Amino acid sequence: MRKSSLRRASAAVAAATSLALALTACGGTTKEDVAGEDASAATAGKADPNAELKKGLTVGFLPKQVNNPYFTSADKGGEAAVKELGSSYKEVGPSSATDTAGQVSYVNTLTQQQVDAMAVSAQDPGALCTALKQAMKNDIKVVTYDSDTKTDCRNAFVSQASAEDLGRTEVQLLAEQLDYKGEIAILSAAQTATNQNTWIEFMKDELKDPKYKDMKLVKVAYGNDDAQQSFQQTQGLLQEHPNLKGIISPTTVGIKAAAQYLSGSKYKGKVKLTGLGTPNDMRKYVKNGTVEAFELWDPAKLGELAARTAVALVSGQITGKEGETFTAGDMGEYTIGKDGVISLGKPTVFNKDNIDQFNF
Repeated sequence: MRKSSLRRASAAVAAATSLALALTACGGTTKEDVAGEDASAATAGKADPNAELKKGLTVGFLPKQVNNPYFTSADKGGEAAVKELGSSYKEVGPSSATDTAGQVSYVNTLTQQQVDAMAVSAQDPGALCTALKQAMKNDIKVVTYDSDTKTDCRNAFVSQASAEDLGRTEVQLLAEQLDYKGEIAILSAAQTATNQNTWIEFMKDELKDPKYKDMKLVKVAYGNDDAQQSFQQTQGLLQEHPNLKGIISPTTVGIKAAAQYLSGSKYKGKVKLTGLGTPNDMRKYVKNGTVEAFELWDPAKLGELAARTAVALVSGQITGKEGETFTAGDMGEYTIGKDGVISLGKPTVFNKDNIDQFNF
C-alpha cells in the first residue's frame, strides 16, 4: 500500500528535525526527557491475529556494524524472510560498532525513504530514541533486535534469548572448566552496549552464589567489537592479572580475538575462554584445544524472527503489547512478553562433540 502525500511531507519534516536533534540524542535520554512525548505510539491500535500478512512492503535492517560477520549472518536471515513474505529488504549501517551518531543518521535515512518497518540493533540505549520516535510517528514500525533501546522508542524487541539465561550460563560454563576456582575477567564490546551490560549484571549476580566463592571477577575490559582492540585487551588482561584463570567474552568479535591471542601464547589450554561465538569462527580453536565450550543462538534465526515480527506489526497481527501471539512461519508461535520483548529461545552450547554439525 502506498503511503499518503501527507505522510511523505511529514516524514521529511520529521527526519530533518531528527537530524537537528542528533547531537543531543547521542548524549542519551532519560525518563524525564521523554515524559512529555507520546509514549503510547509504540503500541497504538488493536491487534488482529487473523489479519492477512501484507506484501509489497519495504523493511530496512540497521545493524550495529555492517561488516561484522555476526550481523552479516543475522541480516541474511532477515533478508531471506522478508523476500519469502513478498516484500523488499534493504540494509544500511555504520562500519564501526561505536558510531552512534552514524546510526542516528541511518534511522533518519530510512525514515526519509518511507520504509514500512525497520529492524535496528541499537549501539546505545537512548541515543536513537528521538529518531526512532519520529519514525513511529510516521507510521513506521520499529523492531529492535540483538540490542535494545528504551521501551517507548520501538514497538518490540527480539531478544537472542533470556538475558538472564545468557549471563548466568556463561558463568556456569566457565566455572565448570575451572572447577569453580580462580580469577576471571570479562572482555565485552562497547561500554554502552545495552545487551552486553545486561548480561554482565546477571554474570555478577550469578557469581554471588556461594558455590563461586573461590572465583573472583577482577576486571571488565572493553574491546569495542574491534578485532585488534579485543586482541590487545586480552593481552593486557593477562599482563595485568598474571594469575588469571578464565575469560568470558560475550561478543563474537571479542571471543574470536581472545582465542586468537591465547592459541599463540603460553596461556593456551591454561587460561580458559568461553562466551558467545559462532561455530565457524571458533571451530579451529575448539579443535586445537584453546577453547573447550562456548555458546550462542543462531543469528540467522534472530534476523528471521526480527523480520517476521516487523511484517506482523505492519500487518496489524500484533502491536507489541504483552500477551499477544503470532506465528513466525516455520519458526512456530511466539508470545510477546513484558515490555514488548520476544525471546528467540535458549542458547546452544558448542564443543568438540557437536561443532561440526553447525555452519554459521
